[in-house]
Amino acid sequence: MTPVRTALVIGGGIAGPVTALALRKAGIDATVYEAHPAEQDGGAALTVAPNGLNALELIGAADAVRAAGRPVPGMVMGDGKGNRFAEFGGLPGLPASHVLARADLNRVLHDHAAANGVRTEYGKRLTGAEETAGGVTARFDDGTTATADVLVGADGIRSTVRGLIDPAAPDPEYTGLIGLGGFASGSGVTPDPDLMYFAFGARAFLGYWGMPDGRVAWFSNIPEPDAAAAYASRTTPPAEWLERLRALHADDDPGAALLRHSGAEDLFVLGGIDIMPPVPRWHRGRMVLVGDSAHAPSPSSGQGASLAIESALELARCLRDLPGPSAAFTAYENLRRPRVEAIAAAAARTNKEKSAGGPAGPVDPERMFGFVQRFRVDWDERVTA
Repeated sequence: MTPVRTALVIGGGIAGPVTALALRKAGIDATVYEAHPAEQDGGAALTVAPNGLNALELIGAADAVRAAGRPVPGMVMGDGKGNRFAEFGGLPGLPASHVLARADLNRVLHDHAAANGVRTEYGKRLTGAEETAGGVTARFDDGTTATADVLVGADGIRSTVRGLIDPAAPDPEYTGLIGLGGFASGSGVTPDPDLMYFAFGARAFLGYWGMPDGRVAWFSNIPEPDAAAAYASRTTPPAEWLERLRALHADDDPGAALLRHSGAEDLFVLGGIDIMPPVPRWHRGRMVLVGDSAHAPSPSSGQGASLAIESALELARCLRDLPGPSAAFTAYENLRRPRVEAIAAAAARTNKEKSAGGPAGPVDPERMFGFVQRFRVDWDERVTA
């Protein structure tokens, strides 16, 4: 029986409520502390892949996530001229990936956590933490503190907890790509509702899929070697960005049509896309990292949310089965690090292909996605050191 009975979960994004739910399933009382004063609206769309949905089944949240999103089981990869070089309808035996807005996923997970007894405290920005032999105390910028047996850093790619665990921890790295997205209406482009399309254009990459209301959602990745320019891109007026996007995709099919029928009012600019390089230390003492604070692959992986969900369940398993934080955190890292770093490396290769106009060779869906999407967290298997 684990001696860990309570946990502070720092960060109320995707990893935070899932971690708290997983810990409760393991018999550990967890409270989420979120820096912002309320749930955050806006943000881009994301994919919860089959492996993420399978992990969500373990905490009873999969149905709510499916209801908030749209199933898109298949994928088409092609060039900017409309030529296709790979198409598949999903891997046999797996549920369909679901696409939904990040804000909707956050809302669904927080609602499910609250309904299952997880408390979230907003306006709690972490400033420091002190460990004792029997626990860890978090300090927040409003002058309050909270104490528990362990502290979990689910506070994202710019994690405060990561710096507390290791002041020499690396910072996020820029991928060389700027991310933008929007919606097209009346473009004449009618995607198959069961497919997501990825077009490697000569000057920029475009992904798109059909919406239930007839619009086409799209996102573009633009190569930009200057990191400072990429981060400054958030301040560029949307109308100016839209003109630039139309020029970059002017020779692309159907990119040109989609951009002509998109409005600046619907454009969102993610700016420079960052990833986490390998993080040397995932834990120290009674503190540990989960989700993007430990492993944030490029969005090209389609796995950021799903890997965070998997890691939350695996961390809870380890704390459930092993005697004390040190053994549990070590086992958790050993379980997770090889997988997340392999997926991050594959996504980095995809980023290079986006800048180069597409894959250099044939695409084998099972080889590319099987290892990633067929993974299942085995909650009933006991973790051993």
